[in-house]
Amino acid sequence: MLLKGKPLNYYKEHYDAILIGGALAGLTLAISLAEAGKSVLILEQHNLPGGIATSFVRGGFEMEAALHEMMEIGSKDEPRRIRKLLEKHGVFVDWLPVPDAYHLCLPHLDRTFHPGFDTFASEIEEVCPGSRKQVLEFLDFCRICSESATTLQEEMKNVLHILRHHLPFVRTLGYSAGEVMEAFHLPEKVREILSPYWIYVGAPLSDLPFTVYSVVMNEYIGHGAYIPKKTSHEMSLKLAERAESLGVQIEYRQKVEKILVQNGRVTGVRTARGDEIHSDIVVSGAYPTRVYQSMIEPASEVPREALQMVHSRRMNLTAFSVILILDQPKEALHLQDYCWFHAAHMNSDELFAELKDLRGSRTTASICLNNANPSATPEGYTSFSVTMMPRVEAWQSVTADNYDLVRHELAKELIDDMSEALGVPLSDHIAEIVIETPMTFARYVGSPYGGVYGYSHSMRDHTVARTMTPEAEEFISGLYFTGAHGAGGDGMAPVIGNGANVARRILSRPGT
Repeated sequence: MLLKGKPLNYYKEHYDAILIGGALAGLTLAISLAEAGKSVLILEQHNLPGGIATSFVRGGFEMEAALHEMMEIGSKDEPRRIRKLLEKHGVFVDWLPVPDAYHLCLPHLDRTFHPGFDTFASEIEEVCPGSRKQVLEFLDFCRICSESATTLQEEMKNVLHILRHHLPFVRTLGYSAGEVMEAFHLPEKVREILSPYWIYVGAPLSDLPFTVYSVVMNEYIGHGAYIPKKTSHEMSLKLAERAESLGVQIEYRQKVEKILVQNGRVTGVRTARGDEIHSDIVVSGAYPTRVYQSMIEPASEVPREALQMVHSRRMNLTAFSVILILDQPKEALHLQDYCWFHAAHMNSDELFAELKDLRGSRTTASICLNNANPSATPEGYTSFSVTMMPRVEAWQSVTADNYDLVRHELAKELIDDMSEALGVPLSDHIAEIVIETPMTFARYVGSPYGGVYGYSHSMRDHTVARTMTPEAEEFISGLYFTGAHGAGGDGMAPVIGNGANVARRILSRPGT
């Protein structure tokens, strides 16, 4: 764009902070900094905010791009952490509760379970008589450890207090979810019912820190999940609107190619169109893997320790989703529940191993959006999605030549599987279909291997260790990261928390 023969300068000479990417974490962080009086620039490569927290229109239908459900929201009367955080910043989303926890479909078990510890334990009791007391004790232990984890997120500086006064949390830090389940001597069938959410965090229970599991169970089972009435794009738009009202400058279709560094300190960024913009603080929504391998200029400023860190981390599961608009109401399609987990069994170690092969596991999570949001589609139609979560290795045999064939075959297989489970030929009722693969996400948000879950949760790369020692990941002064790859982990609620946590770190910097 030219003005009197000269390039139009969109930018100030210097900003207090530059954010690469306007997804949920970056927008939350920008609002926090702006409220503290800082000048903030967001550079977003797309023409919309939110990253994968968005929607799209196909054939006249608006379709949710990625969100299944969100935790840490709570009701208006009993708000949870993320609702309170957003409303504290003046962001008010129209939240809808999800009516069930999940419908678990195994060869020997086909049952819907609902949120609320008492309700959930009573429903397990109907399947496993005599287990109610044990289940309630286990769930209450999850609650205690989850509340301690939330305290750690909100009071990172007060680690000694946490170590002294949150003993159940401290005692379980070195144990996996599977090990803690074993310690409670839960019957095998009970453990199966308590296991499906492993797929949402992408690690088998033998390697999933109990800390992460306790938060997921406390929030999803104890308090229930929520979705935005107007898709996840509602969150993104309202966050962006609030940020701009506070003076945050958001420039769309501006891709950052380089992060400029001199003598170990950030000095700014360079965009794809050649603008050099200056700041002593840069926050990247792009993954550290990508940043340290190709975005730092000069490359000689990349510390060896930074490369060692990103090479030691394992990318979490990918996503393959088939999103359908069906030309019948949900009742006619036997879609009576919001969420289904289908699997051949619930041994998460075996299922995780099978995810190395695209045809190795039919573990899926399915969502009927209309059961939480009746207005998700025009009357007489139903929004239904089926998602499987292969490991990165599963895609190694997929090439440019066979990509279309593979994705269409997989989509057909998933639709046929769900048709058999429901007793309805779904393929006869497809009004619109979208197939999302790792290529979709890699192209849209630039995540390595098309991952949507960040780096893998594991016992050797523990979320608590990362949360308590954020300085261990600060290799270049003034360079921060926030998003699904942050210490708080993946999922739309955690990434909002990741943004808030990084904002606190920045604002606590000496001289900030």
